[in-house]
Amino acid sequence: MGGVLSGLGKGIAVSSIARLLQGAGYRVSAMKIDPYVNVDAGTMNPTEHGEVFVTKDGLETDQDIGNYERYLGVELSKDSYMTTGQVYLSVIHRERNLEFRGKSVQVVPHIPEEVIRRIKHAAQVNRSEIMIIEIGGTVGEYENLLFLEAARMMHLQDPASVQFILVSYLPIPHVLGEMKTKPTQHAVRALNSAGIHPDFVLCRAERPLDKPRKERISVFCNMHPDDIISAQDASSVYEVPINFEREKLGTKILTKFGLKERTKDLAEWRRLVSKIHRNRRSVSIGIIGMYFATGEFTLTDSYLSVIESIKHACWSLGVQPQLMWLDAEAYEKNPKALKGLVAYDGIIVPGGFGTRGVEGKIAAIEYVRTHGIPYFGLCYGLQLAVVEFARHVLKLHKANTTEIDPKTPYPIIDMMPDQREKLERRDFGGTMRLGEYRCKLVRGTRAHEAYGTGQVRERHRHRYEVNNAFRARLEKRGFMVSGVNPDRNLVEIMELPQHPFFMGVQFHPEFKSYPLQPHPLFSAVVKASMTKKRPTRTKGR
Repeated sequence: MGGVLSGLGKGIAVSSIARLLQGAGYRVSAMKIDPYVNVDAGTMNPTEHGEVFVTKDGLETDQDIGNYERYLGVELSKDSYMTTGQVYLSVIHRERNLEFRGKSVQVVPHIPEEVIRRIKHAAQVNRSEIMIIEIGGTVGEYENLLFLEAARMMHLQDPASVQFILVSYLPIPHVLGEMKTKPTQHAVRALNSAGIHPDFVLCRAERPLDKPRKERISVFCNMHPDDIISAQDASSVYEVPINFEREKLGTKILTKFGLKERTKDLAEWRRLVSKIHRNRRSVSIGIIGMYFATGEFTLTDSYLSVIESIKHACWSLGVQPQLMWLDAEAYEKNPKALKGLVAYDGIIVPGGFGTRGVEGKIAAIEYVRTHGIPYFGLCYGLQLAVVEFARHVLKLHKANTTEIDPKTPYPIIDMMPDQREKLERRDFGGTMRLGEYRCKLVRGTRAHEAYGTGQVRERHRHRYEVNNAFRARLEKRGFMVSGVNPDRNLVEIMELPQHPFFMGVQFHPEFKSYPLQPHPLFSAVVKASMTKKRPTRTKGR
């Protein structure tokens, strides 16, 4: 759980601890509890909540599930995510089905009991020996109080099997130049008021925690100094497991459980961190999006998995990524700004929805296509690439996606029939094409070469697809379909063979990239971006 303020990196802390315990030889899983009344994260605005991550079985979750998967190198199920909305919905459903047998259904104890049931079920499904649960928000908030109550009840029932870790913030006001412990003291007391005493406090700060600060927290929070862990800022989030190992956090957790390390295996992770800092050559990737601005700040969390996937691929290929956020609307307001795209080694258009910045993206896609700049389009990035190609190569000037223009004479991208039925019923939440689906690859294509196999499974989140009625015309002019879903004959991957690298995918490969195992398609676009020789302008076939 978190204290003082949000955004301290509880998800990274959970992931890093999970990696340590996994390296010690245990089957470890993780779970996120979001205190929102939303049933899932699919209806939340990315600029407010960050990226929506999709599990293999199709649940739209918080981005921290993605962190857990990346650090553990495993695929988690929908059981690893819980919201207030899910919990209440489940209890109400059981009440309607008379499962409480006439009892008065109350917030306490029935809501915390449902939380506990879900935690134990998730541990069983994931075959976990150790389950790490992250409670969203900060202690002292009304929203997560019932989850803290569930945690207290679990500890009461089996104190030897439950530990509590508080992630708290120690500010260093510049006018004082001193690290202050008082906010953390108050956070611990707020946690105490919920009936919970932390076993560990992870002290987030700009700099490492010193001995006087540890002693002060120890005295005022009634904790042993060894249980107060320094969690200073790191140049890369992938350093955090190494930093925690230095503090012997994994060993300390196991000791409190009465367990011993079975192995000690962080060698591969150490090599990763070493590689991150050793790379000297860089590759510049521009990401054209629309979920960046939040007031006067830039929220890159909207595309967290895309960013991490680029990093994974770059590090594995011995280069450092230089990422630049490019506002699609800027190209609508000032078309001359498109010339600036030649400064980048590669361009990515990630997923999204709605009309905002669409014409700017299409203009940018035309520019990179005709100037030989490596391009990778994800979901919406594929769809808009098809729209661009239809307009400027097939000369279907009013071609569009029906998401933007329902009356377009050339619906090059159209809604799937089953999705149209759902929207007519106003059945919005959790009804997109979600989760893993098969993709059959065409031999001899870049996609097939990158994957090195004939069939893969990738995760989806969309309602619209390439319209098969236009597929033959697209392929006749050179826009090749290199991946198809064999079950419904849906386009999954398209590419331009004559281009240095121009590929779009209907799925989200960023959901299956890991630091120790980069996604092959991200590796492919980074390889292409590393090649400096490219034509100044390609002929539009």
